[in-house]
Amino acid sequence: MKRMNYLGWLSLLSLISVLGWKSGNTGLYGFFGFIYFIRYFWVIPDELFLLNVRKSATIAFMLSMVSLVPFMFSCSAIYNISAAIPMSFALSFAVSTIAFAFTMTGLEWKERRGTGE
Repeated sequence: MKRMNYLGWLSLLSLISVLGWKSGNTGLYGFFGFIYFIRYFWVIPDELFLLNVRKSATIAFMLSMVSLVPFMFSCSAIYNISAAIPMSFALSFAVSTIAFAFTMTGLEWKERRGTGE
């Protein structure tokens, strides 16, 4: 019996970019990058895959927490405080999402080469 890979459901976030097209908010076009995760619907999640997801998620979470404070200070220097808070959270979210994708890809490349850890 094939187990479902829930990481593929992240690709549904790319539908938010359609809202950007309909509303004229070009800032929502960045969500189209989540279409990359559609490939995980065809990956069978074994133990090594789940370990790689945990490693990538841990790195992304820690990077998000560490980057939020510098983004908060730098955005408050550039923007007024009402615009700095959402901007810093958005930047922190973007950094963590990109870190997750790149770390996951790197771990998959290592697995394909057979180097493991």
